[in-house]
Amino acid sequence: MSAPKLKAAILVVSTTAAQEPSTDAAEATLREVFEKDGGPQWTVSDTKIVSDVVADIQQQIINWTVRSESQDDIINLIVTTGGTGFAVADVTPEAVSPLLHKQAPGLVHGMLAASLNVTPFAMMSRPVAGVREQTVIITLPGSPKGARENLQAVIKMLPHACLQAAGSNSRAMHTGGVKKLEQDAGVGSESGQQHHHHGHDHSHSHGHGHHGHGHGHGHGSLVRHTRPNENPKSNDPSLGPGRRHRESPFPMLPVDDALQQIQQHTPEPQITLVKVDSGLVGAVLAEDVLARENVPAFRASIVDGYAVVVPNDGDMKGTFPVTTISHAAPGQVAPLKEGEIARITTGAPLPPGATSVIMVEDTVLASTKKTEDGKEEEETVEILADNVKEGENIREVGSDIKQGTVILRKGDQVSSVGGEIGLLAAVGVAEVKIYRRPVVGVLSTGDEIVSHDRPGDLSLGEVRDTNRPTLISAARGWGYNVVDLGVAKDKSGTLEEVLREAMRQVDVVITTGGVSMGELDLLKPTIERSLGGTIHFGRVAMKPGKPSTFATVPVKNNDGERVSKLIFSLPGNPASALVTFHLFVLPSLHQLSGVTPAGLPRVPVVVSHDIPLDRARPEYHRAIVVVTTDGTFSATSTGGQRSSRVGSMKGANALLCLPSGPEPLRKGSKVEALLMGDIRSDM
Repeated sequence: MSAPKLKAAILVVSTTAAQEPSTDAAEATLREVFEKDGGPQWTVSDTKIVSDVVADIQQQIINWTVRSESQDDIINLIVTTGGTGFAVADVTPEAVSPLLHKQAPGLVHGMLAASLNVTPFAMMSRPVAGVREQTVIITLPGSPKGARENLQAVIKMLPHACLQAAGSNSRAMHTGGVKKLEQDAGVGSESGQQHHHHGHDHSHSHGHGHHGHGHGHGHGSLVRHTRPNENPKSNDPSLGPGRRHRESPFPMLPVDDALQQIQQHTPEPQITLVKVDSGLVGAVLAEDVLARENVPAFRASIVDGYAVVVPNDGDMKGTFPVTTISHAAPGQVAPLKEGEIARITTGAPLPPGATSVIMVEDTVLASTKKTEDGKEEEETVEILADNVKEGENIREVGSDIKQGTVILRKGDQVSSVGGEIGLLAAVGVAEVKIYRRPVVGVLSTGDEIVSHDRPGDLSLGEVRDTNRPTLISAARGWGYNVVDLGVAKDKSGTLEEVLREAMRQVDVVITTGGVSMGELDLLKPTIERSLGGTIHFGRVAMKPGKPSTFATVPVKNNDGERVSKLIFSLPGNPASALVTFHLFVLPSLHQLSGVTPAGLPRVPVVVSHDIPLDRARPEYHRAIVVVTTDGTFSATSTGGQRSSRVGSMKGANALLCLPSGPEPLRKGSKVEALLMGDIRSDM
């Protein structure tokens, strides 16, 4: 069986080479090592040059290591060259180390041991090695000779490391034992160092830093650019309870700061073209809409009556023959002459030549005649009106809507009342551009969770899944398509796979449970350590909902583009989950779908009774808001506000924004309320 193909990327770290690429000699040397020592298994797929700047080094490595489900998209190995010495500007180890999810000290030892066999100055190098996502990363000296020796020292071992990092079956790879591995790698315990003896003279005393001398960097003290997912704060599930955090390492953010993080990290809305039909309700227009046609498209009567040609003096009194009948149904209408009248119905087109319409109430039937089929019909009609003016009781062409005028503005939301869809239909608009509404996935977590509709009694410790059907209903109620992701068990590998599959289907994942500090609370470590996500906040100073978590995870979409998927990990208590959905998830969904302002509307309310306050945290108190007879909004608590009490949401249409404090909020006090539903009236 042929060896699996592996892709490598070379990152040259040198301010000089970044300014003048021709000064770099290390890239060609490393390509030669891959070709001659690595063999056809290796392909150098990309090369970049960056300055000796921590942020630049990190950004390029991050770009190369976005987790992918396709093996074809994975860069298996990144080798950096330069910046590993003791010079002021040498920052490659400081840039790379925080990005590593796993350290590889064996590779570091192998490189140093090989170099020390050549020169004691090898100890002046500061290499690091490890794994980020699915990619092995090693740092090499800037000297071409030093870079060659270090890479040659480990290149036979690198395929094994890279395949494991990319997700190959470790048990299958180790079948046959160490001897088989050595044979496959082309090495043996008795010849492990043979390939290092190339007789190179070394220049480690200066070559690790850069690809030349005499270029000033102007560096001051090192600046750290580590992001949260590069230094995971969450518990490592592999550690025993004695080595886990006893308190949450995530800072407690005020609610406003948490909302700011959500706004900052929610992607811009995407635009899509859709048909004008009932499915448009709730969507936000992504561009101005112009009228394609005049409304009305013809001169039309606004009453039942008689079309006439008004004489110059406006005197229409007299008896006139009825020549034609004009109905609202389409068809040809004969021209009308002065002295003739035509019966006309509301909405029907005026006969050519008609200048006004006389209401039927201003006429008297003078005579009738028999038609060929024996029916009786008007023959002559007496008009009683005097001083008639041209244009009376007529809708002129475009008098309602002129062709080409803006009928709906970018940012307008299509309501369920029907007015916007009716307007679009009236002017012949069949398709419009809107902001695509995100697809939401809802997942419950926990070994103890069972479906709410499972028949039979519960076993000790089992809990019926309240949150999933509740949040699915809430999200659909706000007009979003929802995917039911089911229940994930408290196993890190299982949870990781469920979340990966979820992010293939949806834009926003909502999970409940597993965000506290327990041994089986695995969501935060799974997001950070397994998915490579960034947790933007993991605790919020609020009641209920303190452990609420918001994260973004980089993924590649079907077009190969890097996009961010959002994960909201909400508390497992039912009231907490529903409160935090409305407070945190809904504004993000609004932002993704172009709704402004995002989030629940706020109104001032008067509390109808005393309400106790929490001493430490602001509270979002479930309440029923009504309009009183004097026109003010009155709020009444739904009762006990324990976070586990789902009954506190029954009937609630508002969340009262209560401050923290030692004394109760007294009856008659004014507070802000976030409206979740329709307001009832006591009037």
